[in-house]
Amino acid sequence: MTNIAIIGKSGQLAQELAQLKTKEQNIICFSRDDIDVSNCANIEQTFIQHDITSVINASAYTAVDKAEEDPVNAFALNDTAVANLATVCKKLNLHLVNVSTDYVFKGDKGSPYFPNDEIAPTGVYGKSKAAGEQQLQTILPDNSTTIRTSWVYSNHGNNFVKTMIKLMNIKPELGIIADQIGSPTNAQGLAKACLIASKNKITGIHHYTDLGVASWYDFAVAILGKGVELKLIDKIIPIKAIDTKDYPTPAKRPLYSVLDKSSLQKAIPELEFKHWQESLAQMMVKL
Repeated sequence: MTNIAIIGKSGQLAQELAQLKTKEQNIICFSRDDIDVSNCANIEQTFIQHDITSVINASAYTAVDKAEEDPVNAFALNDTAVANLATVCKKLNLHLVNVSTDYVFKGDKGSPYFPNDEIAPTGVYGKSKAAGEQQLQTILPDNSTTIRTSWVYSNHGNNFVKTMIKLMNIKPELGIIADQIGSPTNAQGLAKACLIASKNKITGIHHYTDLGVASWYDFAVAILGKGVELKLIDKIIPIKAIDTKDYPTPAKRPLYSVLDKSSLQKAIPELEFKHWQESLAQMMVKL
């Protein structure tokens, strides 16, 4: 029996990981009330108490715009907490999987980013996640996996898909950004990738997203079409393609953040990758 600690309980990824529990594979999700990631002694005590055999960090400060005015808390969760988890995992000889983001890249490359490409985050969120990556590479390089991902959604919590369905049912039309390019990712597939990386003790920095490329506009159009088909959305509404400059936000988004997944495909040959439209359809059927 393996006891895998999931740091985080209410987030999309943590809830997907919780559903992968088996007789041989016990998944224990820890909320902020269950574990204090700011305190190494508390982390160590909790891991020993539950006989933890490996760790997946599914907890993060992900409010991208809010982070611009709240850098202390963003760095506390995305940087310092990762360092603390890595320190304890090193002491207890536990493998650690940490989930990171496409926001560590500037977004001006124009072709898929490889794991070893230079990082150049532009906002607080990206900088805090990049700092967490570097902590892991410094403290626990030989017993950890960093998995960068992008545009994550699921049946749980709040995300782009659920927001679009809600807005499409109440708005006569929508304007959606068409000049930001990436890959939507169903958290269900990401959870499986994290779990296999943990089981196989994969090391280094890798990328996981669903296959294919889309703009937020493309993503929204697909949601609308599938939503009407499944009767989650009442009727087809007009969707207008707009530019990033037409919708200013406190944090700058990468305009192009497609991630190359070949290193993870090579490291985990059994890992299944689906096209984002297939993953989206499966998620919306569940809704």
